[in-house]
Amino acid sequence: MLERLDSVEERFLQLEEALVSAEVLADPKVYQQAAKEHSDIGPIVEQYRHYRRIRQAFQDNQELLELESDPEMRELIRQEIAQLRKDLDSAEVDLKLMLVPKDPNDDKSVIVEIRAGTGGDEAALFAADLLRMYTRYAEVQRWKVEILDTHATGIGGFKEVIFAINGKGAFSRMKYERGVHRVQRVPVTESQGRIHTSAVTIAVLPEAEEVDVYIDPNDLRIDVFRSSGPGGQSVNTTDSAVRVTHIPSGLVVICQDEKSQHKNKAKALKVLRARLMDQRQSEQDAKIAQDRKSQVGSGDRSERIRTYNFPQNRVTDHRINLTLYKLEAVLAGTLEEVIDPLIAYFQAEALKSSD
Repeated sequence: MLERLDSVEERFLQLEEALVSAEVLADPKVYQQAAKEHSDIGPIVEQYRHYRRIRQAFQDNQELLELESDPEMRELIRQEIAQLRKDLDSAEVDLKLMLVPKDPNDDKSVIVEIRAGTGGDEAALFAADLLRMYTRYAEVQRWKVEILDTHATGIGGFKEVIFAINGKGAFSRMKYERGVHRVQRVPVTESQGRIHTSAVTIAVLPEAEEVDVYIDPNDLRIDVFRSSGPGGQSVNTTDSAVRVTHIPSGLVVICQDEKSQHKNKAKALKVLRARLMDQRQSEQDAKIAQDRKSQVGSGDRSERIRTYNFPQNRVTDHRINLTLYKLEAVLAGTLEEVIDPLIAYFQAEALKSSD
């Protein structure tokens, strides 16, 4: 690892020289590429230098301990060495994490798809609960939520809801939410007071820009029709709903929330690009690591990842055996105590695989 870090620092110094050279300054494109690389590896170099300073202080204190004869001073030096050992171990872990290849999608915004699974109306109601949970969490993170499409039920639930969360780093935190979410509670429609188990499936896709996924217009079939929303003033009287079919992949996206056909088409294409990129990423992941069990990056949404148990006020994440008796707080958008341990776990797994 240290040899690799020496090479990174050497490259950093080369880039520093290049960024002030006349040749690089004369070419904006070359300058931009060099500046980006310099910025990307800068934090690694800074952490490596911090690590070296701690290591040097540790070595200096060990040498001082061998020369010191006063018992009180020796004890103070031993305490200093013990603390430096902890600092050195911590700095080494931080360095290893920085060297783990970063998910290229981490900084992106996301598109979240929530679909009611087994459980009928109860699953649809829980889908609405999860939409509120993620909306409130996004507000805490100062991200913006944009509803792209909904298929509502008559009692306040959703058979399906698709929405975008726009904000830097949204995917890096939201990607751990993809999978099957199970709820255990007494439904409002249940007169016998029995606990039912229902399930909702969540897909989290990094938002794809046009430069990420090119869609040939000739590969699209676009149909327009009248919205089939609930009764009232919101029902469109024109053919503004849009169905976009990507013929090569067979993917179909329907958007009908907007009264404008143009806006619905734009939202549908946004969802389609994200699904195409996710599909291609999943295929690539499967080829690279067919035996990989980690859900992150695998596109596998078939496993139950979390249970929300209302009678026990309990939330359990099955991937890391985490149990919190804070169901109300979690559903109110306080997700840090769930997501932070997941990030730590998957970072540790990434470290193991990089050793």
